Amino acid sequence: MATRPSAKKATAGKRDRGGTAGRANAASIDARFDWRRIAYQVLASRRLDDVEEATNRNRASVRPEDQVLYQFSARGHEMGQILLGSLLNRPHDAAGAYYRSRPLLLSLGLSLEDALASPLGRAGGFSDGRDIGVVCNLPGAGGVTVLPMAGDVGSQYTPTAGWAQAIGYHRDVLQDRSRDGCIAVALGGEASVATNGFWSALTMATTLRLPMLFYVEDNGLGISVPGDMQTPGANIAANLASFGNLHVLDGDGTDPAAAASLLADGVAHVRSGGGPALVRLTVPRLSSHSGPDNQKGYRTDAEIAADHERDPLPRLRRYLVPALLSEDEWKSLEREVETDVDVALAAARARPAPDASGVKRWVYAEPARDGDIVAMGGMSDSMRDALPTTATPDTDGPTLRFAEAVRRTLARELEVNPRVLVFGEDVGRKGGVHLVTEGLQKRFGAKRVFDTSLSEEGIIGRAAGMAFAGLVPVAEIQFRKYADPATEQLNNAGTVRWRTANRFASPMVVRMPGGFGKDVGDPWHSLSGEVLWAHAVGWQVAIPSNAADATGLLRAAMRSPNPTIFFEHRSLLMTSDGSAHYPGDDYVLPLGKGAVLLEGDDLTLVTWGAMVHRCRAAVKRLGASVELMDLRTIAPWDRELVLASVRRTGRCLIVHEDTLTAGFGAEIAATLAHEAFWRLDAPVERLAVEDVPMPYHPDLLNAVLPGEDEIVAAMERVLGA
Repeated sequence: MATRPSAKKATAGKRDRGGTAGRANAASIDARFDWRRIAYQVLASRRLDDVEEATNRNRASVRPEDQVLYQFSARGHEMGQILLGSLLNRPHDAAGAYYRSRPLLLSLGLSLEDALASPLGRAGGFSDGRDIGVVCNLPGAGGVTVLPMAGDVGSQYTPTAGWAQAIGYHRDVLQDRSRDGCIAVALGGEASVATNGFWSALTMATTLRLPMLFYVEDNGLGISVPGDMQTPGANIAANLASFGNLHVLDGDGTDPAAAASLLADGVAHVRSGGGPALVRLTVPRLSSHSGPDNQKGYRTDAEIAADHERDPLPRLRRYLVPALLSEDEWKSLEREVETDVDVALAAARARPAPDASGVKRWVYAEPARDGDIVAMGGMSDSMRDALPTTATPDTDGPTLRFAEAVRRTLARELEVNPRVLVFGEDVGRKGGVHLVTEGLQKRFGAKRVFDTSLSEEGIIGRAAGMAFAGLVPVAEIQFRKYADPATEQLNNAGTVRWRTANRFASPMVVRMPGGFGKDVGDPWHSLSGEVLWAHAVGWQVAIPSNAADATGLLRAAMRSPNPTIFFEHRSLLMTSDGSAHYPGDDYVLPLGKGAVLLEGDDLTLVTWGAMVHRCRAAVKRLGASVELMDLRTIAPWDRELVLASVRRTGRCLIVHEDTLTAGFGAEIAATLAHEAFWRLDAPVERLAVEDVPMPYHPDLLNAVLPGEDEIVAAMERVLGA
């Protein structure tokens, strides 16, 4: 049993490595747990691994369609996960897990058939064959939610922290008492504690005292790398002993009584409002890291044998037999599990392969068909439809600068939609480094407009968890370049609807200033790089050039069922170039609709963002009949508008600030070459930054940016071709 050196820290007693130690009597069995159910699920998890590992060993005699392409065993990890799962019983509890967490899902209601069908890649299940079979999810239809897992290590932590923060928001701001006592649990191995995501989530959980439990199952190896290379001393619990606002527990995950006590203690601490807790349990690794891995290449026979001596399954049996179950009852349970798994395996193998004709569905939200499920995440359609909306701009509105239009739009959505939250570094008290959110925290409170720790991974991961919980997060990344540490979370948020076959969605808005500033640039604050987000599957990308479009596009993004990058150009934030009439408090401009700013017959000039204003000035200087087009969004982009214009003018120049090679202009040019080739009277030309970072000194900046002179010269070349 656990000893308690203090109210905050706890540790388990000596570890039993075999023999008769650890036997219980009926009076000492922890009555908080349904041990027969736990034993069934531990045996079932072990049997599932037996079946899959046997397939790997005997591939030559197993039909290819019955093989598991990626197999990750949970052998040795089962008992702790299943004990933990049995403690998650509130309708808004959630778990963020990883690829070795199938036992947890079994404890939360995953069927044996689905547990086998997904690794076999069969239709249905977690992803309908789209993702690795152990990268699981479990929407909480009145029960516990298992958030969508990802194949990258450590990315489960910050979305779990976002869900934990959303619990408090639903409870305290939206007054939903069904969230009382609910918690979020993040599971990970000891190698994951070295990741950005772990430390970012730990910072969030402790500084905000979130209802979050970190469960670290430590088997001592990250594939082949030992734990002392992941954290000093190889014990994250010991290293966090002095961490503020964190209840730390540490013990043996192979000892049923100790593991049950520690996990129950951790869960009770979090549920009671005591703040976050971390439970580290040591477990053996009884298999190679994965099917293709061979641990004998980096572990000695003695090391492997020592782990097998610590197998928690025999210890669970000794704990329960004969104190709770007789020998015959245990053997009957084993036979029951074997039969159930065999039946489930036959049913899983009988399922058809996924329908390849549907593989392109669910990149974005789409109209439902018969049989489609409703994705978990964001607002419901009824909530969205109830918000005031108009497609007609108010032409008599006051003239606003770009930043003021964004601020006013955020304020209006915060006013009419209680699920909207605005956050990021310096967003709250300061009002943002560009002062776009100035005054919003005073008006709407620190629960709705708030500052975050300096971690872009944390900002975006938190937003994902909040979106899964039904909120509308509007996150700010201070500058485009600073989004790089969050790339993993951004990619996961974009692909989650597709990866889960529409079981989950993560609609959010990420406000991202970037581009050159007024008479200044540099490689860190002046990057545009928008093509990266056009290439990111599942994301919408809006790049408004003026205050009116910013209002309509930002509102559309906040109402959208898809995630959106909302690019705020620094030059427009710092100058009056983007000033325009405010189009109204409820104006929505559909994403994917470009605008013809100037009509012409001789040349089509396509651009977006701050380059719109340089192009407009250049056209006026040239005096030719040029059709100037502002794309407004590049994902989706208005292909038909551009194609119709170019088919009429026969010539096209594309101007953008991103670098030339593989910039978005190349996509437009390729589309024109493919779909309008016979209507072109001259080669399509692109004018962009020629593959160098943005320089600091104004003279250097002007030397690389497309300016009016360069745009005029480029138009003359295309017209003269």
